[in-house]
Amino acid sequence: MNEQEGEFVMLYREFGQTGWKVSAIGLGTWNIGNQWGEIDDTTAFATVRSAFDNGVNLFDCAESYGIPQGLSEQRLGVALTGIRHQVHLVSKIGHWGNRTGEHIPKNTVDNIRLCAHASLYRLRTDWIDALLCHEGDIEDPTIYLEAFEVLKQQGNIRAYGISTNNFEVLKRFNVNNTCSVVELEYSLLNRDAESQILPYCQEHGIGVLVRGPLAKGLLSGKYSADTVFTDSVRAKWHKKESKQLKLQNKFATLEDLKKTLTPGEEMVKAALRFVTSHPIQPVAIPGAKSPEQATINAKAGDRVLSAEERNNLLLSLERQIEERETAMVGADYAS
Repeated sequence: MNEQEGEFVMLYREFGQTGWKVSAIGLGTWNIGNQWGEIDDTTAFATVRSAFDNGVNLFDCAESYGIPQGLSEQRLGVALTGIRHQVHLVSKIGHWGNRTGEHIPKNTVDNIRLCAHASLYRLRTDWIDALLCHEGDIEDPTIYLEAFEVLKQQGNIRAYGISTNNFEVLKRFNVNNTCSVVELEYSLLNRDAESQILPYCQEHGIGVLVRGPLAKGLLSGKYSADTVFTDSVRAKWHKKESKQLKLQNKFATLEDLKKTLTPGEEMVKAALRFVTSHPIQPVAIPGAKSPEQATINAKAGDRVLSAEERNNLLLSLERQIEERETAMVGADYAS
């Protein structure tokens, strides 16, 4: 706990072996690029600055984020004017053009350098603290490793890593023990990373960024099974029966969670603290579309859950799920 008479104080922690002191809560900036619904430049700027004013010093982006592509980086670069030296900037390359059928192949060192230099331009900076490979299922990362080493030697990046949920991909990327950062999905609704990736990162001193700590907004508790998402990111959940079924299962778990946590700020903070209280001390990077959302998210960074609190939260959720499933079996039997 890091509180002073009720005053909010952000926690800062060592980030892998980078030597950086980073905030427990960062800001993911996918959401400020209009893919999650349109927002204007002023709101995007205010959202970033609200996070910074509340202690956030790590900002995550990607070359492909935004409509048009690159808009998130552009807006983030503007918002960081005057404070760039006070923050850590992470971006990702590998998906440019995927949505529009104009994919730029990352098959040469120069192609990757070109994309990195374009990100530097959009972000209005001379360096990126950590540049990540955005191809989470890549079979052979050799070309990325070569290019990232060149970019590091030239002073364009300080460290590099990969965004992936695949353990085998991570091991291939870290073949030379040069992977400094991994970005992965982890939340109360998806704990897959606990089995292999998180222990591996802890063993190898790799800094962990957690995307989706609020399960793309579901862990705000404000949505229900009747919700139909219309933004370009979550609308995809309704287009395939398999994805729709997975979404309904998540909503069922959310209803269980609501018996323990009040939807809104309480649920958001508990979900983020669940992530940041993992022993590896990851940085959660929830997105936000308004200064108010950014502030609530940041204020979850004032403390972590104790081992007892974390365990009790999981036990409560597991008990609610078990009771629901038992009731469903009983109903099926009675019918």
